[in-house]
Amino acid sequence: MRNEQSEPSVRTDVETENLDVLSSTQNVILEALQKLGYDEQMYQLLKDPLRVLMVRFPVRMDDGSVRVYTGYRAQHNNAVGPTKGGIRLHPNVDEDEIKALSIWMSVKCGIANLPYGGGKGGIVCDPREMSFAEIERLSRAYVRAISQIVGPTKDIPAPDVFSNSQNMAWMLDEYSHLRQFDSPGFITGKPLVLGGSKGRESSTARGVAICIEQAAAVKKLDLAGSKVIVQGFGNAGSYLAKFMFDSGAKVVGISDAYGALYDEKGLDIDDLLERRDSFGTVTKLFKNTISNKQLLESECDILVPAAVENQITQENAARIKASIIVEAANGPTTTAATKILHDKGVLLVPDVLGNSGGVIVSYFEWVQNNQGLYWTEDEVNRKLAEILKRSFKTVYATANRFKVDMRLAAYIVGVRHMAEAARWRGWV
Repeated sequence: MRNEQSEPSVRTDVETENLDVLSSTQNVILEALQKLGYDEQMYQLLKDPLRVLMVRFPVRMDDGSVRVYTGYRAQHNNAVGPTKGGIRLHPNVDEDEIKALSIWMSVKCGIANLPYGGGKGGIVCDPREMSFAEIERLSRAYVRAISQIVGPTKDIPAPDVFSNSQNMAWMLDEYSHLRQFDSPGFITGKPLVLGGSKGRESSTARGVAICIEQAAAVKKLDLAGSKVIVQGFGNAGSYLAKFMFDSGAKVVGISDAYGALYDEKGLDIDDLLERRDSFGTVTKLFKNTISNKQLLESECDILVPAAVENQITQENAARIKASIIVEAANGPTTTAATKILHDKGVLLVPDVLGNSGGVIVSYFEWVQNNQGLYWTEDEVNRKLAEILKRSFKTVYATANRFKVDMRLAAYIVGVRHMAEAARWRGWV
């Protein structure tokens, strides 16, 4: 029964602007549950992960010294099925961030109707300052530390920030040695030869492109000739810029860690991709660069934040000129900025929908591993498009039904998935 006295309240937009990522996520979860009519008990179940493991493990460095690293693995909710989520290797990893990211993964899986809850892992380290051999020993040590709580029917890891298919291959090999049998379904994002899925590398960007097509159709915007800005030129951003360029859109702006390029006549994306260095940066080759902040506020029809969090805030949201924003990065737009953009009539496709192509194709990889039957890239791309188009339409219809922005609508769809599973299990 609802207890009006003790029920938490949703914070105002001004209050949420400066909240940490976990508190901000919990606030949206609460608002979504209230829209659905759930009470305080369901919020208490879903506001934090069911399990968070913190591990410390030694790694021998190339010079013979031993360094002790800290790692995390959060499993948000397994009412629907095993948890699923990436492992990031970054010096700024902390427990609250990992918790929040695991919640986002639950919401993503719910929106796409995948049989997963959300998980997330991380190691506090800077792989850019480590040798290849040191990163291998780190990857294997982390798997040994968390091996009791992960597995193909428990919790399935994947790549994330600064981790890739090579890390996944090492982790798979270590897990197989520990369990004494081959278990390709333990982890996704693997090399093709070890059971990876075709289409996985470009899946996040392809998912963003599909969401852009759906948003353009809603806005009655002809994608061919429309002006697109992609903030970020890493894996997702560069693939997306290429997809947009090939589709006939005019990519007028891109950026990397060192600055941004903008040309209202359109950039030659093929040339920029060819000239990138080994770290994926290209703007250092040009003199007429602008800042990432200036790029966000430049003239365009479609803006894709594909870099880092908190790029569009209460301070600059009113100056955004795009009519469509599709989030490829995690958390690039604050809650207060989302409201400003919604009131302006901007169609903002949130990260939990916009960048969900990666987890969808990771799910395909897990399915293929379990079946021992592998699909062509065309099959993967077709199935991805089917799920994302359906997901977009569901979220858009929910936004209209509840008269809310797309972010809250996406959380309503994703949270309902978890809440209903928990209710049927008799947890609440």
